[in-house]
Amino acid sequence: MNRTRKNDYKRQRRTAGAITYFFLIIWAVIVLFPFYWMILTSVKSYGAYNSESIPKFFTLSPTLQNYVDAFTTAPLARYFVNTVIFTLLTTAVMIVVITLAAFAFARLEFRGRNGAFLLFLSLMMIPNELVIITNFVTITNLDMRNTFQGLILPSVTSVFYIYLLKENFEQVPDSLYKAAKVDGTSDMKYLLKVLVPISRPTLITVTILKVIECWNSYVWPRLITDDEAYYLVSNGIQEIRENGFGRENIPAMMAAVVVISLPLIVLFLIFHKKIMAGVSRGGTKG
Repeated sequence: MNRTRKNDYKRQRRTAGAITYFFLIIWAVIVLFPFYWMILTSVKSYGAYNSESIPKFFTLSPTLQNYVDAFTTAPLARYFVNTVIFTLLTTAVMIVVITLAAFAFARLEFRGRNGAFLLFLSLMMIPNELVIITNFVTITNLDMRNTFQGLILPSVTSVFYIYLLKENFEQVPDSLYKAAKVDGTSDMKYLLKVLVPISRPTLITVTILKVIECWNSYVWPRLITDDEAYYLVSNGIQEIRENGFGRENIPAMMAAVVVISLPLIVLFLIFHKKIMAGVSRGGTKG
């Protein structure tokens, strides 16, 4: 009887596992199909694409000419350089700002700290559209339109990332901080030698997420820049569509989108485990 129950249990587990994997495969196909279609379209010639009355799910004559056109017909390389500069500088400055802010809220004792942090968290309730309007007026008044300073300045902090890092810092026992102070260790040295190494997974996660956020940034760069010399890939692709390939050359547009998307895809595939580990660690106390 026990053996029969065990066999029934194993059979149920196998059936449940098969059903789960079936739906996971279906979901994976749904999620990955747009990427497949983007790559497939990018290797079709303009003539072959337009001659298809019914879109085909494969091509027998792939071409890389669309990728050549992406860099020769439009200044895609310049947009890449601008985006790299914007991403690296913004991420570097933000990491410094949020680390210092998180340390202040987590370890420094000052009057009104809890109230100030609650007020700080309440900023997350403000719609981004209102912040964009305020930032636009400020940057314009400072005469920073069409500059990297104007692009970078509004993005050098994040309430959510400060909160996430603060939770990490608070996981370190207070006794360790007090012992360090007794030994004459400065706050900055304690931060750099103790808290930063301990919170490295979360810092790596925040860095990766910020890189992705900067690379995909569209509304603010589009609003604050009208000089092509400062276009990023996200809003430069619109300029390419309007004045580069034209609205009808979909294969060339898809080639440009593939080139723009590839760095983020590779970054996510390499560091996706660190992203999940850092976020879960930052949200767990004890």
